[in-house]
Amino acid sequence: MSEQLLLQPVAANTDKAKESLEKARIAHEKYLIRQQNQDLQEAIEHYIDAVKYDPTMPEAYYRLAALMWEQGQISIDTAIEQCKTAISLAPKNINAHLYTGFFMKMAQDFNSAETEFKSAIKMGKLNSARPRLILSQSILQKINSKNGNAGDYLSFLYYFLSGSLMLAWDRPSMKMFYKNMSDDFSVFTYNTVGKFLEKFKLYPTAENIYRQAISKTNHGEIFYNKMGDLALKNKEMDLTVDCYRKVLEANPLNREVLLKLATVLQTYFPDNTDEAIDCYEKLLEFDIDTPQIYYELGHLYLKKEDKINSISAFKLAVERDSENPFYNNSLAYAYSKAELYDEAIEHYQKAIAINPDKEWTSIVCQALGSIYAEVKGNIDAAVSTYQAGIILDPNNYELYLSLGDVHMAAYDLDNAIRAYCDAITLNPEDYRGYSKAGIALWEKDYLEEALVSFHKSIDLNPENEYAQNNLGILYLDGLGDAEEALEYFETAVELNPNYTLAYFNAARASQAMGFINDAANYYQMAIDLNKITQELDEEDIKNRLHKLFEI
Repeated sequence: MSEQLLLQPVAANTDKAKESLEKARIAHEKYLIRQQNQDLQEAIEHYIDAVKYDPTMPEAYYRLAALMWEQGQISIDTAIEQCKTAISLAPKNINAHLYTGFFMKMAQDFNSAETEFKSAIKMGKLNSARPRLILSQSILQKINSKNGNAGDYLSFLYYFLSGSLMLAWDRPSMKMFYKNMSDDFSVFTYNTVGKFLEKFKLYPTAENIYRQAISKTNHGEIFYNKMGDLALKNKEMDLTVDCYRKVLEANPLNREVLLKLATVLQTYFPDNTDEAIDCYEKLLEFDIDTPQIYYELGHLYLKKEDKINSISAFKLAVERDSENPFYNNSLAYAYSKAELYDEAIEHYQKAIAINPDKEWTSIVCQALGSIYAEVKGNIDAAVSTYQAGIILDPNNYELYLSLGDVHMAAYDLDNAIRAYCDAITLNPEDYRGYSKAGIALWEKDYLEEALVSFHKSIDLNPENEYAQNNLGILYLDGLGDAEEALEYFETAVELNPNYTLAYFNAARASQAMGFINDAANYYQMAIDLNKITQELDEEDIKNRLHKLFEI
């Protein structure tokens, strides 16, 4: 008795579901004939009622998905999920597979679409004309959208011819498919001619063919895509972006073009960060390559100096692929920009441990070493990290300089000189190694060697005001040659009119030569600039200035 009571509501709901489904079909047919939104809304409402009354009714799911997607109420991914629900409820329902394949084709997931169409053909057997022809259309669309191979062409012919033979007695359906196929063959013709012209580098003519195709066919999406690719090949970046945008106006869910537009914007239009971000966010809806997309988003947010969102994006990339060294490295960099150094150290260490490439990993070592040296003040850890990087890549010039700098910070002059000399040996044409070695040699009281090093630095780069100033100091304080020193200080000031220390040293050299007025002017300039730069002790400069005029 209790079982009967339980079954009665279910039976009643099934009847209501069938009634709602029938009303939905009628409204749906009216909409297809009259194209009135009122019929569309009525069909949607009745399909929803059918699902409410009987959630196991597959037809309601795929038909409701088609109408709601057409009206823009759901995304193509949601439509695919609803159709998959219908398949799970009725695995042998041909229409459920056809609708699922249709939406997969719209999402340009041609391989998955073909799988669904082939399932419908297998179920239909001799009555599989419709799924065969739909599959042939999908293959032709794939050929038009992408570079099809010989197998694709053969598959298209097989399913088109076999479907046509089976459909010969169904004239209304045959007319519908003929209309669709004639349009697709027109696309095929324009596409083939355009490719031929591109192959022989007749790019302007190919572009004209694609423009004709846009006006003559109903497939502007395909040919704007072709024009965009052609413009990209010819480095016409504005036209490239414009064409890809046109594609997305026709089909906002074209994943291939979303990815291309995002890449072009990110590479060639650094000021157009927001649009690139929008493209990547839309790509996330496809749930494909999401770690890579989050990785690209992280870099775009870094460009905007949006530290919080950049960290969030890189974290999501790492969560989905924790063993990717590049994701860990970028997350570490984002943390360091936000001054979250402990977190940065953790992910730099993870990237180094994975070590996908010795040269790349040595650069990561340099970034980690700078945090140890400059932020944490841990000289030993910095030295160890730099040395590890040098072992990985003995040709990393920057690491030798960084190692020398950290030794200098610890006033370990011998090791600093050794590191700078190793850098010079590695790249004798870079002025920086000589300049840094000159400072270390001067601190070690190796005056002659320091002079040689600074002179070489200036020979390689006469525009380096710091080397000019330092060489002047050696002549003034090391050799007592104020006249020679003054030339270098004045050159440093010419190169950088805001160089406080160079003015101060020029004043000292002028004072030593007895040029009181010149010295006074230089000291006054140093005082004025020092108020901004705060490089020197202002009282010391003032005292020196006052002593110039003491009797």
